[in-house]
Amino acid sequence: MNVRKFIAATARDALRKVRETLGPDAIILSNRGIPGGVEIMAVAARDMEMIVPTRECETTSPRCKESAASPSAESTPLRVAAPEQRPAPAPAPAQALAKPGGYRAARSLPPRAARPAPQVVAAPQPAAEVVPAAVMEEIRTLRRIVEQQLAGFAWGEAARAQPTKTETLRHMLDAGFSPQFARDLLTDLPRDLDAGQALAWAKGVAERAMLTINSDTDIVDQGGIYALVGPTGVGKTTTTAKLAARCVLRHGARKLALVTTDGYRIGAHEQLRIYGRILGVSVHLARDGKDLRATLRDLQHTHMVLIDTMGMSQRDRMVSEQVAMFGDSDVKSLLLLPATSRGDTLDDVVRAYSGMGLAGCVLTKVDEAVSLASSLDVIIRHGLRLYYVSNGQRVPEDLHLPNRPYLLHRAFKDLPETSPHRLGGVEPGLMVASTATSALSAGGGLRG
Repeated sequence: MNVRKFIAATARDALRKVRETLGPDAIILSNRGIPGGVEIMAVAARDMEMIVPTRECETTSPRCKESAASPSAESTPLRVAAPEQRPAPAPAPAQALAKPGGYRAARSLPPRAARPAPQVVAAPQPAAEVVPAAVMEEIRTLRRIVEQQLAGFAWGEAARAQPTKTETLRHMLDAGFSPQFARDLLTDLPRDLDAGQALAWAKGVAERAMLTINSDTDIVDQGGIYALVGPTGVGKTTTTAKLAARCVLRHGARKLALVTTDGYRIGAHEQLRIYGRILGVSVHLARDGKDLRATLRDLQHTHMVLIDTMGMSQRDRMVSEQVAMFGDSDVKSLLLLPATSRGDTLDDVVRAYSGMGLAGCVLTKVDEAVSLASSLDVIIRHGLRLYYVSNGQRVPEDLHLPNRPYLLHRAFKDLPETSPHRLGGVEPGLMVASTATSALSAGGGLRG
């Protein structure tokens, strides 16, 4: 077995050398820190066959045993003697071929022209052996252990080389940002900043990447047809009432119409009708796409039409039916995202409703969320435009245009030292173990 030693200043450089020399399937045997760098012992995957004897030589074939015990004319190179000279002795066989149950014999040389080739019956090829599931699970466990060790090395090396960057990354992970977003955001972080300046720089990049509307582009003034969509319990009906109240206060009740497609939930239509009576606005029920198109034709001269939709899980098959309902109309969809949900759940919601051609989103339940990092992370990564922020049940007071500095200030708020959710030691490095070799230098990312 050809075991190779690789020494480099960082674990990332050492792994790159292993990959370039032995290939992407190389097997790491050991790694340790040494003065001035990291030492990794590795072997190519093809060389691992030499650890276990081949099944070909485990058979009872006399030919295999003969080739393993002594050299033969087929396994020893021939030398042609000069005239009137004795032929040179054949070289001694390799030690590996002399061991019991030795390795696969060398490829035979072509026979002499004067002697016919012997009839050799090939031994039957053994069936492929299936690796037991327990063995595969043990291999995966060992791989995870090695990855975690390398992640620790990479995190410690990065902390020594770029302490400000690693501290800012830890801060963002503690706040609730995803590792991918944090790495991309900090790709171009200048090296000459201290911790406070680096955090301010990161907030500035996030603020420039965040898309919002302002008072000049408020949809209440611009008008149009907007459908509020999203999963159950995100506040679609309440947000519809808040937007309706804003429109009535500015343009009057005659400029607005309300439509609901929620004929499934008990009392949903009546709830919107109550808001409509309070505001003096007409409320219409559309049970399917045909009813919706007919209703919108009747309301085509109305300044603003707000559509309250039925809440459903993002994994419900009826989401596709809702997408088809709005497909042939001029309806613009606003996705409501609750600030209290996890980032992976919000990612799932955005993917499910992306077929509607989302115009943007509304962030709800801001008053109930401890941190806004996960929700803003999703909004920025998916390139959604944030239209409004809802932070309570009052109509219409608790609906605001987005204030980016305030939202990002809350998102970047660090956890207390005593918080059980705060990362410590090499835990930030373990969170990004899947990309440990490029945790702080991944290409691409957000640009200001």
